Amino acid sequence: IVLVSGHLDSWDVGQGAMDDGGGAFISWEALSLIKDLGLRPKRTLRLVLWTGEEQGGIGAKQYYQLHKENISNFDIVMESDEGTFKPSGLGFTGSAKAREIVKEIMTLLQPINATDVYDNADGTDIDYWMRDGVPGASLHNDISKYFWFHHSQGDTMTVQDPNQMNLCAAVWTVVSYVIADMEEMLPR
Repeated sequence: IVLVSGHLDSWDVGQGAMDDGGGAFISWEALSLIKDLGLRPKRTLRLVLWTGEEQGGIGAKQYYQLHKENISNFDIVMESDEGTFKPSGLGFTGSAKAREIVKEIMTLLQPINATDVYDNADGTDIDYWMRDGVPGASLHNDISKYFWFHHSQGDTMTVQDPNQMNLCAAVWTVVSYVIADMEEMLPR
């Protein structure tokens, strides 16, 4: 299972379009693009739209409890939770061998200049999995404007730049598809 995900958590004051509606959107879009292109990877791609992240991660905890018995089937868990501005690459948590494979995959994104692999994936909703050794990835993007809108009335659809969101969706699509279509799972 290659899991792509985002969540909605700014419901208390704004629309949550950027935080983290953008992450939910690019996760949905990645699977939609793969389907529209008629691609069928060797492994399952799974979309999870988390709930309750701001309330202690209760959605992620429940999902983990329901699926942890199948942890050996999870190839990578991916979460986008810092907006969907111009992407630069991925944060990655996993073995050195897995990191080298991810670095190679990221070279495919040279045309959009989103090839960097940073230390440590970040994501409340995927932490349980990473603690148990499942490789994890988080979207890295230009967050210079992120806190202008984070958990505010200003977090509306007008914050979203469709071109930048498309670039983020491209990163999510390429990484999730390539990992799901590899002969072997990422090394643990």
